[in-house]
Order: sequence, then C-alpha cells, then structure tokens
Amino acid sequence: MNVSAPRIGFDRFIHLHWATAALRIRAGVAQREDLETLLDAAKLGAAARTKTRTVLNRLWLEPRAELVNYADRGVAIFKAHPDVPIAALHWGMAVATYPFFSKVAELIGRLSALQGDCASAEIHRRMSEIYGEREGTCRTTNMVIQSQAGWGAVERVEKGKRVTRLAPAVVEDDELTAWLIEAALRYAGKPLTISSLQSQPVLFPFNLTRSLAYLVSNSEHLAVRADGPGNRFVALREAV
Repeated sequence: MNVSAPRIGFDRFIHLHWATAALRIRAGVAQREDLETLLDAAKLGAAARTKTRTVLNRLWLEPRAELVNYADRGVAIFKAHPDVPIAALHWGMAVATYPFFSKVAELIGRLSALQGDCASAEIHRRMSEIYGEREGTCRTTNMVIQSQAGWGAVERVEKGKRVTRLAPAVVEDDELTAWLIEAALRYAGKPLTISSLQSQPVLFPFNLTRSLAYLVSNSEHLAVRADGPGNRFVALREAV
C-alpha cells in the first residue's frame, strides 16, 4: 500500500474527458472500457498510455489510502450535484494528491494575481529551484500547465511564452466549496487564516462565493481555531 505522497507524479497531459471518465467510473456510472476507448482514440504509445493510466489511477480510480475518503466525498458531490463545475472536482483531487501540480497552480495564482498573466519562463525557473534543474522538471511543468489549460483554468499565449488566467468558475455549492478548501489545506500542510481562503493562489481558477467563515465553522471535516482577537485559522479536523 502506497501511503507516501509522490514527489512529482503528475507527469502526463491529462485531458478533461479522461479525468471525467475516471471520475464516472469511480461513481459507478461508467466502465473501465469507456476510459480505454478514449485512450484508444488519443493514439497514445504504450509507455505514454501506461503512465497516463497511473496518473488517472491516483487521481480517481485508486487514490492513496489517506485520500480514499476525500475522493469518495468528491464522488458524492458529483452524483448529488451534477451541475457543479466538473473541473473543480478534478482540480481538488489533483491539488490534494500531487504536490507538483499544486505548486505549479500556486505559482500561476501568485504570479498572475495582479495582471492576470505571467511568463512561462518564470514558472519554470521557480519550479527548477524547488525540484532541480533537470529535463524532467521542465517537461512535467509543461504537462501540468497544458492540463490546467485543458481544464479551462488558463490559456497559453504568445506561442506558450505566457500563461493567462481565464475567467474563474463560480462555485456556489457549499459542499464543493468546503471540499476545495480542504484540498488547499492538504497541500499547505498547515492551518490557513480564514481571511486568506478567498484568495488562495492554488485555487485561483475558482470564485468561492459562499460565506467561508460560516461554511468552515459548520463543516464536519474542517475545524476553526483562534489565535488572538480577530485572527482565526481553519485546519483539517483530523489534525486538530
């Protein structure tokens, strides 16, 4: 049983339809053959297909032991609220599962916060500082950016030299909002101030419209703690 977080892991371009097929399989409304048909149509080589399946397994089909409950709750949201932004479910699982994916998302969120775009070279430079200057880091960063573009979060412009934010998806569902906040907490590995939740860089593709202070206070999976007057934090309840 693999219980340790992979260091990179998300090293393939993952099409939105592939991720959705994997989610539907876990939800019991599709079969493995449906996913295989999509991969057939993509004409992936044998090695690429195997690695793509590995990413999809960790994303939805066979999540790590500590994320099984989290994945199941994502599936429950999908089944109960079919109108929620599907990319938000994939994003939450990717952020909770793959630190490399999350770091790319965080960097794009931070670097594009003011002007709405950022240089691809700056993302690559910062990822290389963290993961090392090697070919795999550059290639995997590109795969993550390409996947995030395919999921409707960003657009690559100027022949890929810049990454531009697209309009954020509006998230109005309380369960999905709390679930996404939980993903951000799992990635951060520490409590976050409630005041920062609305602008967490790693969740930049989503506009969380609900009252977050009220929502996290009433979540059975999140816990609120105070650190002085007016300074409140949210943490995973299991970590409290």
